[in-house]
Amino acid sequence: MMNQGELDQNEMGRLIGSDKVEGTSVFGADRNKIGSIERVMIDKVSGKVSYAVLGFGGFLGLGNDHYPLPWQSLKYDTELGGYLTGITAKSLEGAPKYGELSDWNWGDDAAVRGINSYYGVPFA
Repeated sequence: MMNQGELDQNEMGRLIGSDKVEGTSVFGADRNKIGSIERVMIDKVSGKVSYAVLGFGGFLGLGNDHYPLPWQSLKYDTELGGYLTGITAKSLEGAPKYGELSDWNWGDDAAVRGINSYYGVPFA
């Protein structure tokens, strides 16, 4: 069994645990922080991460809006210590989102295609 130190050392390569991704800052094209990753959505069949849900707005996590982002639209930036995306906080105004009291319908292919279309990422 590995201890936490060994796990951290092993994660310094290309792989990272989902618990480390959750809470990671997301920075916009202008390199300003726009929120943080609340969860990742994994394709059951392929096992690949398909989406990250960005928490934005609110105060201390309360009243956040949730923005599903295609995983392909995020790139890890070691200098920033977080994920960089091509949008800004202003561009989120028209982005697909859901509120605190609802959830995204991941089974609705049209809605999921709308996410990819908004971010200019092909729907797989």
